[in-house]
Amino acid sequence: MAEKTPQDDEASAPLGGAVDWSLAAKAGIKLARGGPAMSRYTAETATAELAEASKRAELPVREVTGLADGLPVPAADVLDRAGWITAASRSMAHLTGADPDGSGNLIVGKPAGLQAGAMLAYLSSAILGQYDPFTGEHGTLLLVTPNIVSVERSLRLNPSDFRLWVCLHEVTHRVQFSSSPWLAEYMKESVETLGATVDESMTDVVGRLAAELRSRKEPDSSDGATAGGIIGLLRASQAEPQRDALDRMLVLGTLLEGHADHVMDAVGPAVVPSVATIRAAFDKRRQRKSNPVQRIIKMLLGMDAKMAQYVRGKAFVDAVVLKVGMEQFNTIWTGPEALPLLDEIDNPDAWVKRVLG
Repeated sequence: MAEKTPQDDEASAPLGGAVDWSLAAKAGIKLARGGPAMSRYTAETATAELAEASKRAELPVREVTGLADGLPVPAADVLDRAGWITAASRSMAHLTGADPDGSGNLIVGKPAGLQAGAMLAYLSSAILGQYDPFTGEHGTLLLVTPNIVSVERSLRLNPSDFRLWVCLHEVTHRVQFSSSPWLAEYMKESVETLGATVDESMTDVVGRLAAELRSRKEPDSSDGATAGGIIGLLRASQAEPQRDALDRMLVLGTLLEGHADHVMDAVGPAVVPSVATIRAAFDKRRQRKSNPVQRIIKMLLGMDAKMAQYVRGKAFVDAVVLKVGMEQFNTIWTGPEALPLLDEIDNPDAWVKRVLG
């Protein structure tokens, strides 16, 4: 029998075994850009206010959504960019079944770890907040102080209002997952399917890619929420189980982000006095064009798809809630079968007819 090599072990390992997430964290911290200039007092004040705002946001989110009544309100982790990179790398390790400390990774996981570190470094200056359902007893709510301060300054927003507004979005994600325990496992199973090895001929893969390129009316499209862009090419390169898993992840992400955006606006000026000003400024910021290099990076990281998710998801939630009310809309959180299908995101009436009858 031939001697087993480290490469053989790595090839049969789960998705997370291909990435040294400990190395990714270290590389990401070294590569990350510094945050906005601010005094120690300003940083400490902003951090304290964000921690308090994450608690204040819980009640209006629960009132608007009708979810998570009686569930605990865990404290948020308010971090700098390095802290977010560390937390995100550990979350990815948990999600992909890897050792978050990297001790189980073999040598071939090092290059992927460096690449992941570069990705985390780039994202660390863009992420305002994040809910991590995979770590902690009740998940972990992460808020990134320097990024929130940077945006509120650049858009000239009321700091207290903007900080609470951001917290409303992230707390909504916590409420979504805490009131629907099946969601985290559903997401994890989809990621495992995406990372599974499928024995498929290269001819089939090339054939699908060619068909995808022929079908495009706009070859330079980068709207990852549709069949175009980098996501369209990714789907075309995958076997059917992976394509189905990717579709599930895209639909779920669109729903989660759209629902959170709906809640941010639904709380109204009684909770966030300058909510209309913040929404107008933030929507304008999302539409701002980046330079060509940033555009390529955003496309490859799926950030353009993320922006489309906010818009399409919010439109779906707005339409369904307007038609049937929030209580009926909440049927969507009862199980995987109640989630919208890919073609229902842009056709809310079809979801209402299929799920609510």
